[in-house]
Amino acid sequence: MFTGIVEELGEVVLCVTDGDIHRLAVRAKKTPDDLTVGGSVAVNGCCLTAVAIEGEVMRFDLAPETVARTRFDQRLRPGTLVNLERPLRLSARLDGHFVQGHVDGIAKVVALIESGSSSEITFEFPPDLARYCVYKGSVALDGVSLTCAAVAGPRVKVAVIPHTLAVTTLGRLNVEDPVNVEVDMIAKYVEKLLPK
Repeated sequence: MFTGIVEELGEVVLCVTDGDIHRLAVRAKKTPDDLTVGGSVAVNGCCLTAVAIEGEVMRFDLAPETVARTRFDQRLRPGTLVNLERPLRLSARLDGHFVQGHVDGIAKVVALIESGSSSEITFEFPPDLARYCVYKGSVALDGVSLTCAAVAGPRVKVAVIPHTLAVTTLGRLNVEDPVNVEVDMIAKYVEKLLPK
């Protein structure tokens, strides 16, 4: 379980396919400090299991399902920056919102607008995910906990403050860039429990 509060940016050092396993290695300063093999890290919002830790480099194996639902394909090249978050501790203050690290799909940037001291980013969501987004509701984009500032069909707009733009990959986005999406899990549970 995560909160969508990014702790640091990591740098991809390896991203290759080996048979049906996709291998990813990320270098970071503090995330590996208390990580052990078998431990979890949210990488761009996707909960991954560390299979090896070599100093500042964490190695992960990704199953085909993970690659299919995320943007962890050949777009991640050595040098690409990724958002990193360690799992939530029960004794920690809860900022952000509950994020499972189970990416639901991919959205793409359709508009970037600077608005005073913040920026507005509009994303095009797959229709089956956009239905879970509501005005003032929570969404995780590349692992960053954000509030939906506007929702119009498959388009979801978020307002992002300068601090968040500076300490996450969101400040490096361009139109057409893909992001990992995890919609609010409460909305999915409510939908499942409602009579059809």
